[in-house]
Amino acid sequence: MADSASIEPNFAIRLGLRENLAQFSLLVLVNAFVGATVGLERTVLPLIAEQDFDLASKTAILSFIATFGIVKAFSNLLAGRLSDRLGRKKILVVGWLAGLPVPFMVIWAPTWNWIVLANVLLGINQGLCWSTTVIMKIDLVGPSRRGLAMGLNEFAGYLAVALTAFATGYIASVSGLRPQPFYLGIAFVLLGLLLSAFFVKETREYALQEGQLIGRQDSDRKTGSPSFAQILLVTSWKDRALFSCSQAGMINNLNDGMAWGLFPLLFASSGLTVGKIGFLAAVYPATWGLLQLWSGTLSDRLGRKWMIVVGMWVQALGIWLIAFADAFAPWLLGSLLLGLGTALVYPTLLAAVGDVAHPDWRASAVGVYRLWRDGGYALGAILSGIVADLLGLEFAIAVIGVITFFSGVVTAIFMYETIAVKPPEEQ
Repeated sequence: MADSASIEPNFAIRLGLRENLAQFSLLVLVNAFVGATVGLERTVLPLIAEQDFDLASKTAILSFIATFGIVKAFSNLLAGRLSDRLGRKKILVVGWLAGLPVPFMVIWAPTWNWIVLANVLLGINQGLCWSTTVIMKIDLVGPSRRGLAMGLNEFAGYLAVALTAFATGYIASVSGLRPQPFYLGIAFVLLGLLLSAFFVKETREYALQEGQLIGRQDSDRKTGSPSFAQILLVTSWKDRALFSCSQAGMINNLNDGMAWGLFPLLFASSGLTVGKIGFLAAVYPATWGLLQLWSGTLSDRLGRKWMIVVGMWVQALGIWLIAFADAFAPWLLGSLLLGLGTALVYPTLLAAVGDVAHPDWRASAVGVYRLWRDGGYALGAILSGIVADLLGLEFAIAVIGVITFFSGVVTAIFMYETIAVKPPEEQ
């Protein structure tokens, strides 16, 4: 990447949500289709594992989430780095092309291995598409309303997850687990691909513009792009705020991976119908999605650190309630608390990474953060599956709650407030 100090600002490019509302709104819609694509699996796939493929081992059932998490984590990393080098739009379109076969593979799968392979492609789709829509929105809005931008992004994505989880649960309750629930996925992927290829515009120049403005305001600061190894080290460990975000993001998705795989099995073991399981599976991401409209903006005003800490502790409380209850009403309350806690955390973590990372290498830093965050899916699926096989569903869920609580403690100890701070030096 060229040294940003050698490039004059292009004053035709204007940063801000209002200034770029049309393109920002289009990216919100595209991310809704990204979320809807993964939402297809939230209710139905664990039940397909038990009923269509006779899988008894919880570890085997959760293998599709582990595969998805590993592939998505590294796709995030790739998306961030390539977005800095090649531009955002190309990576977005490639992500949608990777997702095209997924609903067809789930519909026609003769063995569980087909499902696992479909989730390899889904992980690529989610990593490339979700990462680039995040990066592009951060590019467009600039520094002043970053929390709001991330709240809108995650609102669209996770509300779509919730609505699709509810819709597939309803369709499965009246038509069967396959193929009807997955017809929605064909439409989601095609619409996302068409919008991305023909209507989304490249935003990398906006990040370069912000970098130039920062460079002019702080002429002593080095703004050239650091090496990938430097970005990986700073984001993962050297900077206390970025480290805190990376570990909290990983634990957040660790508990989400557990919830995705074990909650439907727990509810089914207590005799709930597929329709009620679908409703509970939808309540958590729906609460998460809707409240991010509020929480993202709130973090712009109150700061990032303590919203993340409190959010992790509220998540832990919701998880423990689900683990120790045995009725629909407390499960519903636990799902609401889990959604509230995640809403406090999710957009705030992304906004904090955007606060700290310099625009010249911000996309790469977002990719590293999302590597750790979505690696949590694999870790959560593997850990909770093994514990569930050894000690039972309830114990496995409770253990994940303990880990979530201590992630909040780590954040409280190590993170500094990131609003209005300078990015760390690229050493």
